[in-house]
Parts: sequence; C-alpha cells; structure tokens
Amino acid sequence: MDERQFMRGRVYGADHDDPDPGPRPGHDYVELVGGPLDGLLLDVTGWSARERDEGVALLTEIGRYGHGGRALYAARPGDGRCFDWHGDSP
Repeated sequence: MDERQFMRGRVYGADHDDPDPGPRPGHDYVELVGGPLDGLLLDVTGWSARERDEGVALLTEIGRYGHGGRALYAARPGDGRCFDWHGDSP
C-alpha cells in the first residue's frame, strides 16, 4: 500500500499506532486536498465559520520544510467539506 492510500480517511493528528485512526461519531470533518496531507481528514468540531474561513497551518514532517514545517490549507470557496493546500511554510 502506498503512502497516499495509507493516509486516506485518517484523521490529522491521530497516532500512527491508533487501531482506528478514522473519523469519530459526533465530530465534523473537512478533507485536506492536495499537498503533503492530501486525503487526511481535519476535525473542525466546534470551529466557527470565521475560523474555517481563516484556514490553518498544520504541522507536518513530510512537507517542503521537513520537521517543524507547516502545510497551509484554506477552505475551498463554495465547498465547506474541503480545505485546499496553498503551500508550505517553515
């Protein structure tokens, strides 16, 4: 299984050893699209509309800047279910 298949449907921040790294009942998720975290789900439970509109900088070791780097994602206009990748940041 390649890395993208392994990550698809997993929740960002879930432990790699978690036997059930998928979504939890009663939580709201958006799919991360593109970039190093493509296919992961981000738990946005309790986020306001403003917080969703602002986007996020998510820690990742597999982006352009390696350990300590961040992948930048923002809500896709007109589609509240997806956050699109907008680049990496140190």
